[in-house]
Amino acid sequence: MQPVVTVGLDGSPESLAAARWAADEAEKRRVTLRLLHAWPLLAPEPAHASSEVDQNYWAKRLVHTAKAELQARHPGLTIIGSLVADDAQNALIQAASESEMIVLGSRGLQPESHLLGDVSMPVMAHAARPVVLVRAETRQDGAQPQPQPHPASRVVVALKLHGSSDDLLDFAFHTAAARGLPLLAVHGRSVPLHARVPWGVDHAATDEMTRDAQTELSKALRPWHEKYPQVDVADMIRLASPAKTVVQAAEGAALLVVGRRAHRHGVAHHLGHVAHAAVHHGSCPVAVVPHD
Repeated sequence: MQPVVTVGLDGSPESLAAARWAADEAEKRRVTLRLLHAWPLLAPEPAHASSEVDQNYWAKRLVHTAKAELQARHPGLTIIGSLVADDAQNALIQAASESEMIVLGSRGLQPESHLLGDVSMPVMAHAARPVVLVRAETRQDGAQPQPQPHPASRVVVALKLHGSSDDLLDFAFHTAAARGLPLLAVHGRSVPLHARVPWGVDHAATDEMTRDAQTELSKALRPWHEKYPQVDVADMIRLASPAKTVVQAAEGAALLVVGRRAHRHGVAHHLGHVAHAAVHHGSCPVAVVPHD
């Protein structure tokens, strides 16, 4: 199957913002864009039917309208529409196994839409490939939300520095290379109790922690810097809340890349505290990448 970026459409401003972001990413990666609309009540396709009796008319129109807009913006991009008679969650998780990434609209902590509220968390938790959440910017005058701008700034990747981060770094470096952007690797580490003293912190202990983290970070980045020599790489280490460090570092970024542990069992839709903070408080698009 040809490489594809899939975006979930439900007609909301957030999903349209996601579709615009996905089209831009698909074009830069030189892959096909798939517009997916899933609804369990889609009727079987009739052999011949006018718009007056076609029960899927509005679903088709939603996809067709989005496709027409995106094709006008990206005339050289291959775009396909896909109507799926299934629950949106199931359809998107299945599509993830066939895609380079799934792109969804997000409202952060605001009330969620049908497709991208109850659906986005389980899709992130179970998708086999990266899930990107894109917000639409809400205007103060009450007008319809508009897609967020994509400043040509940088890609930010959050690293824990323990366990494998190859999938996370591969996605982050590939995205930065495709977009021609620099990459910033961020690591936050809370100061442990033993490094605290009544007047603040033990600077000898915190300096040692910073040096150790810098050594680990440089070691993790080295092979990827060699694989993608065209990417300008910087790093940042903060002895502070990892979640707060990452969210602040991603302000104005083109994309924030965070990880989640794959193959988790149980019914809970688990995200680590850094990924959870990024999804709910990050101001830029957020990619959640499963990794071992």
